[in-house]
Amino acid sequence: MESAVIMTMKFTCIGKGHGAPCLPATKQEWEALRRESWLAQMCARIEKGDEQLKHRLPVWTPHCAEFKDNHRAIADAVKPLNRLMLDFDEKGHTEEILEKLKDGKIEELKMTLLLVEESVRRGTHVLVELPEGMTAEEAQALMKDATGFTPDAAVKDVSRCIYMVPEDHTKYVSEKLFEASPSPSEGGGVDVLKSASRSASSCSPTPPPSEGLGEALKAFPQGFKGIPYVSIISEFWRRTGGEPTEGERNKRLHQLAANLRAICDNDEEWLLEVMPRFGLSAQEMRGIIHSACKEPTKGSRLMDQIVPPLLSPEGDIDEEPQEYSSPLGDLKRGLPIGLKESLVGVPASMHMPVLCGIMPIAAAYADQVTVEYCDGNIHRLGLMSIIRGEQASNKSVVKNAVDIWKRQLDEEDALARKREEEWKERKKGRKANEKAPEDPHVLIRVVPVTVSCSTLLKRFKNAQGHTMYSFGEELDTLRKTNGAGSWSSKYDIYRLSFDYGEWGQDYNSDQAESGVVNVAYNWTMLGTNGAMRKCFKSDNIENGLSSRVLVAEMPDSSFQKMPKFGKRSAEDEARIQQAVTRLRSFSGLVDTPRLRKAIEAWVEEKRVEAAKDIDHVKDTYRKRAAVIGFRCGVIFHLLETSPNPSCLGREKAAAKTSPKQGRKEGSACIKFALMMAEYCLQQQIKAFGEALESQFVDARNECIRYGSNHSIFDQLSPVFTIDDLRALKRGFCSETGLRKIISRWYRDKWIEKTDKTHWKKLNATL
Repeated sequence: MESAVIMTMKFTCIGKGHGAPCLPATKQEWEALRRESWLAQMCARIEKGDEQLKHRLPVWTPHCAEFKDNHRAIADAVKPLNRLMLDFDEKGHTEEILEKLKDGKIEELKMTLLLVEESVRRGTHVLVELPEGMTAEEAQALMKDATGFTPDAAVKDVSRCIYMVPEDHTKYVSEKLFEASPSPSEGGGVDVLKSASRSASSCSPTPPPSEGLGEALKAFPQGFKGIPYVSIISEFWRRTGGEPTEGERNKRLHQLAANLRAICDNDEEWLLEVMPRFGLSAQEMRGIIHSACKEPTKGSRLMDQIVPPLLSPEGDIDEEPQEYSSPLGDLKRGLPIGLKESLVGVPASMHMPVLCGIMPIAAAYADQVTVEYCDGNIHRLGLMSIIRGEQASNKSVVKNAVDIWKRQLDEEDALARKREEEWKERKKGRKANEKAPEDPHVLIRVVPVTVSCSTLLKRFKNAQGHTMYSFGEELDTLRKTNGAGSWSSKYDIYRLSFDYGEWGQDYNSDQAESGVVNVAYNWTMLGTNGAMRKCFKSDNIENGLSSRVLVAEMPDSSFQKMPKFGKRSAEDEARIQQAVTRLRSFSGLVDTPRLRKAIEAWVEEKRVEAAKDIDHVKDTYRKRAAVIGFRCGVIFHLLETSPNPSCLGREKAAAKTSPKQGRKEGSACIKFALMMAEYCLQQQIKAFGEALESQFVDARNECIRYGSNHSIFDQLSPVFTIDDLRALKRGFCSETGLRKIISRWYRDKWIEKTDKTHWKKLNATL
C-alpha cells in the first residue's frame, strides 16, 4: 500500500524543521498528490480549526525551480522563474476572481494565467507568467485593479512556498504550467514542478534517485484504520503540549515513537518513514526509534484515546456530546475574517457564546457606520450581550476572545489615560495662585462596567462620535456596585444606547459632570444565572432592556468531561487585528437591501407564529431580536467586504471609506443574520419569557377594575373561593398569578377574608 506520510515527506519536505529527502515531481505525480484522500482530509480538518495540521501539508515553490544545495532561501535561488503567485486572503471569492480574469482582463494585463485555486482556508491563489520587465509590485497593483481584491504584498520573493491543496480546490490549470519556463537569468527552460522539491531549508543536499513516486511508496500502509499517520501525530502533539522545541526534540520524539509503535507493528523501518524529524539526521532518528522499540511490545493508552475520535466521519476531536448541534452548522466554514479565527480552539458547544460575546466589541469598532433598517429608520450598531452560565462553566473562553479583539482600544486608551493622569498630577500640584491646567479632554473608549454615571457622561462628551465599550467578568459585581438610584439610571443608559438616544444630567456644581449626549455604549457581560435573575427582576423585565440584550448560554457542564481547548496561532490573532482594522476603516451609510428583505420576512414569519399561538412573549421579543440579528449581519457583511487598502493604516484613519457601492451581501451573510436573530429570540424567551408572561398577567389583572360588567371580578359571586377564580381563568393563569390577583384585590380593599378558603366582596366595590 502507498504511504501518505512517505509521499508527504519525500514529495516536498513538509513542515518547518522536518528534515527529509526531496523528490522532483512530474505533472502526473503533481496531479496524483492532489487526488490523495489524506490530503483532502487534512485540509478539511484544518478548515475546522486544526491549525497544527497546516504546517504538515506538502508545499511547493512556484517562483523558483532550484535552490543551491536544496536550501530554500533568496540568496540560494539558482533558477528563479518569471512567475508570480498572487495570494488573496478574502474567503469565498475564487470563482468571482476567476470569472473576472477569464473575461479578457488577464490578456489586457499582458500576463499569462497558469493556475487558479482555493487555498486551504478558502482564499485564492492565482499563478501568472509575467511579461518581460514587469515587477511583482506592478503585477500586484494591476491584479488588484482587475479583480477588486488586494493580494498579499509579501508573497513575491523567490523562496516563498505555497501549501498544496486537493484537486477539488483547483479551479483552473493551464497546460503551460507544466511546460518549460524561461529563466530570467539564464534564458533557458526548466520544469516548474521541480520547484516542489525545493521547499524546506532542511532538505538533504543530495536528492534521492528519480524513480517514480509510486514505486517509492509501496513499503508501508498509508495510515492506521484509514487515518493518515500525519493526523494521528498532529493529535498526539496537541494532547501532549504541542510540537517539541529544539532543546526537547530527542526526548519528545522518543515519547512519540514509544506510543506510535503500537500502531506500526513495532517496525523500526516503518516508524522511520512515519516519524517527523525536526532537523535530525536519519542516523539520529534510527537511534531514537531503536531505543523506543527495544522494550517488549505493548499497547499505548494514549493511542487508544487518540484513534477513536479520528475514526468519526468528520474526524472531530472536540469530544462534544453527540446530541449537541451548533446553531452555526455549516456556516462556520463560511465565517469571514475575524469571526472564524475567534472560534479557533473553541469547542463547538461554546461557539455561540463566543460569537455573541465578541459582537458588541466588533460593532463598537464599526461605530462610524450607519445602516437603513427594514422599517426605513437609520440605525447605528448598538449591541449588548450577556453570556450566562453556572459557576465553572468556562465563560473565560469568551473573555479570551474579547481580550484579543480589545487590544487596539486598550493600546490607545493606555496613552490617553497616561495623559489624563499627568493632567491630574499637574492640577493637584499647582500653586494656590496658579491657573489650573486645561483639561485635555482625552478620548477613552473602554470603561469599567462599574463606572459612575458622572464619569461615563464625561467619557461620552469626549467620545468624538465614537462608541464606548465595557467588558464585565461578573454580572453580580455590576449589580452590587450600583446603589439605589444609580442602578436604575444605568438601566436607562443601556436602553438608550441601543437606539443612540439622548441622556444626560444637570447639576449646579463644578464637581459633578453635567450635559446631554447621544449614548453610544456597547458592552459584554459574563454572569451566573442567579446573578442575571437578580439584575432582571420581574418588575423591570418589561422596561425594554431584556429585549435589547443578546443572551447566550454556556453549555451545561454538569458531570461532563473536561472540554479540550486549542490555541490560536499568532497568525490567527493577526487576522483578528486585520478584522478590527477593517471595521474601523468603514464610515457612512451601508446599503444592505438583501439583508433588509431577509430580516423583514423573518420578523413577519415570527409575527404569524406568535399570532397563531397567541404568544405575547414571542411577539414582544421577535421585533428586537430581528434588529439584533440584522446588526450582526451588517458586521458579517463589513468583514467580508474589501475596504480601500489606503484606509487600513491607523495613520490614515481619517480617510474612511463606505462599502455602499461595493459588493452586495452574500448568502452566507444572510444565513448568519437569520441564525443570530433566531438564536437571540430563543435565548431571550428562555431567559426572560416566564417573567415577562407573569407581568402580562399582572398587567391584565390591574385593568380588571376598569373592565366591563363581564370582567373576571364582576363575574365572581359576592363570596368566592380561589377555585371559583381558577375556573374563570380557565387555566390561563398560574397558581402564583392567581394568588397575586387575590393579594392585589385584598391590598386595594376590594375584598376581605371571611375564613381559610373564602373571600367576600366589599360593598364599596359592588
